[in-house]
Amino acid sequence: RQRLENEISIAREVQNQLFPQRVPLVPGLEIEAICKAARMVSGDYYDFIELSPTKVAIAIADISGKGISAALLMASLQANLRALYTQAPHDLARLLDAVNRTFYDSTAANHYATLFFGLYDDAARLLTYANCGHLPPVLLRADGSVERLGVTAGVIGLFTPWECCTSTVNLAAGDTLVVFTDGASEATSDSGEEFGEDRLLAVIREHRGQPAVRLLQTIVDE
Repeated sequence: RQRLENEISIAREVQNQLFPQRVPLVPGLEIEAICKAARMVSGDYYDFIELSPTKVAIAIADISGKGISAALLMASLQANLRALYTQAPHDLARLLDAVNRTFYDSTAANHYATLFFGLYDDAARLLTYANCGHLPPVLLRADGSVERLGVTAGVIGLFTPWECCTSTVNLAAGDTLVVFTDGASEATSDSGEEFGEDRLLAVIREHRGQPAVRLLQTIVDE
């Protein structure tokens, strides 16, 4: 048992190193992210890929299942996404089609991942994204209106052939974009009550004026 616990502890350390060790510095943006595993290791994944001083790619995924198996698939997805990105850095649909094929070929039939992947260009203030079966991110506009970045494709790794569409959205000064997994919305209290997306949105609204690092910590605390 001690040996197993040591190996899981090592796996957790390795997984923590797979997450970005710093956030990209993009003019006009405040970026913060966190992953808090419900168990020792997690099937949730986020990443940043810096393309230029004004361009960045963002990814967040949720692997089916939990524990060690989900963590291994998370590492596989991260490696595939980063490796394949160099082949089609500006063709999001082509990139994700390759990711889907690779994930499909290398996993069991019942394993899949939801994925949100976006390319942000600060010069144009334009986010081009694909939402592959993931929970729609919340975009709280500076004027208080809310948009959801809805699904544009099926989940990753479950079907082939697979079709991916993309969408675009302009981000303006004062807008707040929150991308999350169900680990946030389905977190439960001691009495079993779910946090819920309505409560998440209420927290974002109430604390939208905070710096990104404080807003993120407030969401975690709530």
